[in-house]
Amino acid sequence: MTDSDTTPGATPAQPSNGDAVEVNRPLVFASYGSLPADSSFGPAAPKANHRRRNTALIATLAIGTMLGGVSGAGVAALLAANNNGAPVVAAQSSGVTGNVVVNTNSTASTVSTAAAKAAPSVVTINATSGSQGGTGSGVILTSDGYVLTNTHVVTLEGAVSNATINVTASDGTIYAATLIGTDPTSDLAVIKLTDASGLTAMKWADSGKLNVGDQTIAIGAPLDLPGTVTTGIVSALNRSISIASSAAPSAADQTTPDQGSGANPYFNFDLPGTRSQPTQKATKSISLSVIQTDAAINPGNSGGALLNARGELIGVNVAIASAGSTSGSGSASGSIGVGFSIPSNLAQRVSDEIIASGSATHGLLGASVTDSKTGSVGALINEVSSGGGAEGAGLQKGDIVTNLGGFPITDANDLTAQVRALAAGAQATATYIRDGKTYTTNVTVGSLVG
Repeated sequence: MTDSDTTPGATPAQPSNGDAVEVNRPLVFASYGSLPADSSFGPAAPKANHRRRNTALIATLAIGTMLGGVSGAGVAALLAANNNGAPVVAAQSSGVTGNVVVNTNSTASTVSTAAAKAAPSVVTINATSGSQGGTGSGVILTSDGYVLTNTHVVTLEGAVSNATINVTASDGTIYAATLIGTDPTSDLAVIKLTDASGLTAMKWADSGKLNVGDQTIAIGAPLDLPGTVTTGIVSALNRSISIASSAAPSAADQTTPDQGSGANPYFNFDLPGTRSQPTQKATKSISLSVIQTDAAINPGNSGGALLNARGELIGVNVAIASAGSTSGSGSASGSIGVGFSIPSNLAQRVSDEIIASGSATHGLLGASVTDSKTGSVGALINEVSSGGGAEGAGLQKGDIVTNLGGFPITDANDLTAQVRALAAGAQATATYIRDGKTYTTNVTVGSLVG
């Protein structure tokens, strides 16, 4: 359906308030392994792809991955060594569960209260396949054992499709689990615990009501240390990140991010592939609109909870940014205060659809877009597909989309991320610029086919 304001002769609409917000540049990331070689957990990371800046950011999936026969159930702790190279200090995890300890209720902080409330709903996930293994986190959705996590946790970052999955609850109970479905477009997955009952389901919050500066609390198993609690704030909203993925669905929508600015890193998420052999460079990508937080998120936090001050789920932790060495000899390590979480509103929709049918739906605009270079920041439409949502809404080549569904669009990646966050067939209001004038139209998105 085409809105009456889609033609240049119509009365221009006033730009929405969302257009006046600070520009959110997308994060574009380079191929990177999850842990440094001098730990006990995996191979060396490829060197960062440095562009204009002396220090680049590298976004890393927050999964603790262990290769070469090292079990993902082991403790993720660095070992001190004597002169002969033999380890002399090793952390032990025996008896450690995900419970949050509160010794004195009368002096417990807001963070203590929220974390203790949510901790029974957060689990540690151990996925293995042959000599490969990794740990991540998950969120309990139902009392009978449906658990939400990241696709890259249960597929070992895309290496396998049939990993053996074991889950440890906060009380120390270990469950076998089966994979219900994955959604590579949002990097979310649902597993089901075997013979589970009486579990405490996480309470959802409305991520659409978040403010920058709101308190955040992360719970998960970073470095295989279950029940770890960190806190911070929402440092940015509607931040778009682009992840290279060999499993990204083919679509008529073609996003061409600005690769020439050099201001942002590049992150590669190869699916499927094998971590025991060199992975092929992905030629497609997925785009995610995420919550940015400075709460410490580290490898192993992937799939875990990002909470508000009431202990409700506002997001599912997915990735972290790390600083690369200018010499190329360094490797990314843990949190530097820039972490990313999939908003709860998207996570809830996707998990509900996976539980119901084994898969989730996503919107398709039906247009080729790139970053706008002149006139206004936004997503420049290069081509409109016949019969697609963009054509139906009256959008044309040369239009610059600046807002979709109330979210500011500053470039092509923003637009793709917001379209993918919509369910197939959903409607949204788009604001766009044509010949220097601003218009609005209603867009009914199509269905992305995986």
